[in-house]
Parts: sequence; C-alpha cells; structure tokens
Amino acid sequence: MTERRPPLDTTPFTLNLDPARLDAPLSWPDIFGDGRPVELEVGSGKGLFLANAGQARPEHNFLGIEISRKYANKAAERIAKLKLANVKMYSGDARLFLARAVPSASLRAVHVYFPDPWWKARHKKRRVFCEPLVADVERCLEPGGELWVATDVEEYYGVIRELVADHPRFEEQSFPAVTAPEHDHDYLTNFERKYRIEGRPIYRALYRLQRGPA
Repeated sequence: MTERRPPLDTTPFTLNLDPARLDAPLSWPDIFGDGRPVELEVGSGKGLFLANAGQARPEHNFLGIEISRKYANKAAERIAKLKLANVKMYSGDARLFLARAVPSASLRAVHVYFPDPWWKARHKKRRVFCEPLVADVERCLEPGGELWVATDVEEYYGVIRELVADHPRFEEQSFPAVTAPEHDHDYLTNFERKYRIEGRPIYRALYRLQRGPA
C-alpha cells in the first residue's frame, strides 16, 4: 500500500495579510528577510513565471499576486516544491495591494502577463490594467525599474499601450527576442505555453521608468 505524502507546508512561501488591514506600506526586508531587489507579478496564475524567475535570478525577491485563492495555492505549492526562499505568493486584489501596501519607489520590476480581457463591454471595468494601476506602478517602481507586459488580445494590447503612453516617465524598450522553448516549462506562463502551441500571436511590451523631476 502506497504511503500518503504529507501535505506541503506552503506557509514560508505565502504572504498572509488581511485585505482590510492593507492600510500602510509594507517592509520588503521584513517580508523576505533581506534587502534584495523586489519584483512583483500581477496575476500569477499557477506560478510558472515565479518558479522560473525565482530559480533564474536568486539575487532578486519575487512576490506574486493572484486573486483566485485556488490558483494562488497551486502557485504556492509549486514554489514550495522547489524550495524557493526568494518567492512568495499573496492571494488578493492586485490593484488594491499596489495602491495601499507597496512602498513608493521600492520595486525593481512589475510583470503583467496575459491579464483577463473581460470581453463583454459591461465587464471591461474589471480589467486589471487601468489608469489607476498604471499610476500605482509608476509610483511603486524605482527609477530605472521596468514594466513587462504580454497579452494575446490585440485590442487589450492597444489599450495598455495608450494607458502607459499617458505617463511620459515610461520609456518603451525593445522586448528581448523570444526564443524557442527548450522544454515544457520554458514559457512565461501556462497561458503563453497554450497560446504559442496553438500558434496565436502574442503582443509584448517593455517599459523602463525614467527618473522624474527633482
């Protein structure tokens, strides 16, 4: 008879915060235990980006935010299996988290990959990429920090570009060349893997935050 494996302890890889108490900026050194640069992913899904980035860049810390508790738990389990001490997951509203909990000029990068397009016109107000989010990303990034974006929806990509263009401190950069995947997990996210296999076009953008006026 096969022994049942004990459940994974995801506590060290999970950021447990009461949404009602997101009323003051957090301390990244308190959360991660060191002063390494912090990158934040909005909408982490099952955590493929975090797993890959956490392994590839151990000199950085990563925080993933996922509104679905089910997927946030899956991402935390993936991180726990890899024992990535530099990665944590938080289940909650990314827009609220950025607006209330992230200190100004404290992030090295923000990643937004394949956000839900909310196709129906009456639902588009639910899109995570909106003017307040861009304003908060601008506030939260350190000078020289980067905003990385990818989507398979051309219309949404146009909206994102227009929103960012309204913030002149964001300077568009050339997105690094996308190479052929070397294995089944060599993708940005699970969505990117699905869409590239299906042959869908993917729209990508990279912006660097310029230093503001003194």
